Amino acid sequence: MIGRIAGIILHRAQDHVLIDVRGVGYIVHVSERTAASLPPAGQATALYTELLVREDLLQLFGFTTLLEKEWHRLLISVQGVGAKVALAILGTLGPEGLSRALALGDWSALRKAPGVGPKLAQRVAMELKDKAPAVMALGGALTVDPGVLAEPEPAAPTAPATTAKKPAAPSSAQTTADALSALGNLGYAPSEAASAVAEAAAREPEAQTAALIRAALRLLAPKE
Repeated sequence: MIGRIAGIILHRAQDHVLIDVRGVGYIVHVSERTAASLPPAGQATALYTELLVREDLLQLFGFTTLLEKEWHRLLISVQGVGAKVALAILGTLGPEGLSRALALGDWSALRKAPGVGPKLAQRVAMELKDKAPAVMALGGALTVDPGVLAEPEPAAPTAPATTAKKPAAPSSAQTTADALSALGNLGYAPSEAASAVAEAAAREPEAQTAALIRAALRLLAPKE
């Protein structure tokens, strides 16, 4: 199994990239969103990959994070969703948009992806609504950058530190995962917690963990 490709980009297209790895060129199929994020030809890049094996075909599909790769795996578990259709969905919505659509059962958002008709969109939303929280809960644990292939450079002399660096803000994926974990600890079912967190995140995209939990709890509170 080929799980990661790192090398020099020889050619870029909307749906694939050709990467040279020590003299061997690999065609890696990617979403339009991923293709747009890659550096120009001649520069180094790296992608996590999934190898699709068929009787008469071998295809590599590339992803910028392991979390995106997990979403792709979940999508192709639905009958009628092939690897390229799954890429189209990810390219249209992105991992965050996809998680929100699945948690809320919003099949109309899935319908926006090329090649996804209303019946297929409804099937995806219905079949994955209860499975999506498990991937959402992985959060920042699977958002690791695959890195690039590069020669080590000599260490430059370091200047004395003058100011302390601010800690990096948690990613939205990590924030979502933390909120889901907190709601789970409070006894909420994964599906209802995921729906509330997704709706709260849609209303307050910049909300940090504590604010997201409070907003989700308000949505989960019994309506009078």
